Amino acid sequence: MSTFLKYRELQLLAAIVVLVALISLRVPGFALPASLGNVYNDTSILIILALGQMCVILSKCIDLSMAANLALCGMVSAMLNATFPGIPVPLLILLVVVLGGLLGAINGLLVWKLAMPPIVVTLGTMTIFRGSIFLLSEGKWINAHQMSAAFKSFPRDAFLGLPVLSWISILAIAVMFVVVGRTALGRSFFAVGGNANAAVYAGIDPGRTRFVAFVLSGALSGLAGYLWVSRYAVAYVDIALGFELDVVAACVIGGVSIAGGIGSVPGAVLGALFLGVIKNALPVIHVSPFWQLAISGSVIIVAVAFNARAERKKGRVILRRAEAAA
Repeated sequence: MSTFLKYRELQLLAAIVVLVALISLRVPGFALPASLGNVYNDTSILIILALGQMCVILSKCIDLSMAANLALCGMVSAMLNATFPGIPVPLLILLVVVLGGLLGAINGLLVWKLAMPPIVVTLGTMTIFRGSIFLLSEGKWINAHQMSAAFKSFPRDAFLGLPVLSWISILAIAVMFVVVGRTALGRSFFAVGGNANAAVYAGIDPGRTRFVAFVLSGALSGLAGYLWVSRYAVAYVDIALGFELDVVAACVIGGVSIAGGIGSVPGAVLGALFLGVIKNALPVIHVSPFWQLAISGSVIIVAVAFNARAERKKGRVILRRAEAAA
């Protein structure tokens, strides 16, 4: 049992299983494979964004502009498709991924070169990105009838029993697992977030590392922008308004420390899935939308408290070892 409790991911996975089991007592069909597949598909965009946010938080920063980046890239993809419906969908996806990466690079440069606090930078760019959507679209919506069939169908097309949207999130998980856990860049995220001064002595540039984290976060936001707009077949100014809070919550619930240097890809994914199960289950069991917000907020507070307690306990263990060695 003590070994089990050391692993946050296993605890979270067990919590998800228990939650699904409890919901199934009220709604028997909820635990069916088809239903769980729909829950995963509904959570795919949150998973993609949580992976990007995880990289930023690991480096001891935060990106509050992700949802606005998503909205701007989504609007650009919809406008391009409406104006030039012949553009191949893969090329369109590539364009918005590059655009999202460039928007993320703006955040990264301001944090790196001007040493501005990340929360201030991303709050500012969040507002700028939202304003840019209004200027580009003149406040108008782009609806389903203005979008090409290929544009709308791509994330919904099934492959081996799963929608393409789900497969894209699975691919993103696999890529980020390798990047974060198996490359020098991933180790740099942990080093900079854990102790930036020590990272410098190890030959790591904290500013450049954080810049790359913001670019990754932005690129994944751009990808999510197309997926969001094409899946729901509508683009408007307030797309994903407030969704950045869900993204941060998914990371925190998954054990990614806001203080930086602690976290994992499985944790971020499971945190997103935990939120996804809650958000899909509460309406099914007829919980009021107001209570849904209260429950989601309570889960976030409990997760933050759990993380803080675990980090304090870890610190005490290190101090005891140092005292024993002395």
